[in-house]
Amino acid sequence: MKEPITSTKVSMMIRKPVTKVFEAFIDPAITTKFWFTRSSGKLKEGEKLIWGWDMYNVEAPVLVRKITPNRTIEIEWGEGQDHSLVTWGFDAITEKDTYVTITNAELKGQGDKLIHLLIDTTGGFTMVLAGLKAWLEHGIQLHLVGDKFPKELRDRQS
Repeated sequence: MKEPITSTKVSMMIRKPVTKVFEAFIDPAITTKFWFTRSSGKLKEGEKLIWGWDMYNVEAPVLVRKITPNRTIEIEWGEGQDHSLVTWGFDAITEKDTYVTITNAELKGQGDKLIHLLIDTTGGFTMVLAGLKAWLEHGIQLHLVGDKFPKELRDRQS
């Protein structure tokens, strides 16, 4: 029997130098423009942080495992049985263009639960890259993550 797929990978070119693209994920003052709404600090190797999405009243613990400046960021996201390993890869295509790859590995679950997690993770990180691209290339804050599940629709489901 074939082993189930337990990781996702998304990629996109960002038309900015690798230093700027890398810093957008290290510095929460930038990251909050396209992803989460708050962080307990900048990413530093060995640090434990909390990322928050205030619009959803959700927080996630993050352990920064490894940082190679302008090349990779590796974190453990979540805790206990529900943690996964997220890795960002940064490839300077030219002096002005960076190819970013986000891999989320070691996803847990079976059957429909795992399928839902794979789909959700792929879609979520695709929105993160699209939001990053809009912000860094055009200075536009698209609010993709917050608009995915508008409060008005969440209230109707309660």
